Amino acid sequence: MLKFDYHNHPQAHRTDLHYCENVLQPWADKAREVGITDFALTDHDRYKAGFSFDEVKKFQEANPDLNIRAGIELDNDPETSADGKKWVEKHYDELDFILGSVHFVKDFPFDHPHYIAEYDKYDINELYKEYYKLIQSTAESGLVDSLAHLDLIKIFKFFPTEDLSALYDETLDIINARNLSMEISTAGFRKPIGEQYPHFDLIKKAKEKGISFTIASDAHTAADLGKNYDKLEAILKEFDITEVAVYEKHKKIMASPYQ
Repeated sequence: MLKFDYHNHPQAHRTDLHYCENVLQPWADKAREVGITDFALTDHDRYKAGFSFDEVKKFQEANPDLNIRAGIELDNDPETSADGKKWVEKHYDELDFILGSVHFVKDFPFDHPHYIAEYDKYDINELYKEYYKLIQSTAESGLVDSLAHLDLIKIFKFFPTEDLSALYDETLDIINARNLSMEISTAGFRKPIGEQYPHFDLIKKAKEKGISFTIASDAHTAADLGKNYDKLEAILKEFDITEVAVYEKHKKIMASPYQ
């Protein structure tokens, strides 16, 4: 049984949900139910108005048997990311963990089903290249601890027609050079792609380079905390990943993911 989950969204992309006991406590209850003992709250920076360090502290104090990490997902929303970055810089020392992610290419949210038609406007190879360059910039920002769902752009089964191996290697080398982690997420099992993020080839390359991993469900409801972790456990065993990264005040701690 796996005990860590480092990508979760109590606000569920809703501006009307603010951190409070009613919003947060179900996550602790679900964590105990599924055997999660250490998890991070990582709502998007665009919803920071609903985030409260005071409420996180109350949540932690009310659940002393769990390691609950104050985190944020810093993404590249063209409308909000500049302000989000300022907020993260201001509160960096108060946060335990920062995920870096890319959800926009050509200024459209490529992982949103309402925008699938936008793919037809561009060459898929160029979209992939822009996506990974943006991942690289995020890794180089000096603000993130781990990179989320490293091949999210495959979500709707659109794949490059060129060999982009050199670009993938370049991206992983940047992550490795900065001692960042890379997420292995079960979220893709709930999406059209029907598999984990990232692909097995990227996991293999990352492990060969010595990159550490965080593990996550990317839950947007407490019911999804640790979802499909049986599949994730099989992946870790397949690649002989016996330790993963957890974070406290941005300090990386390597630990066995098993109970």
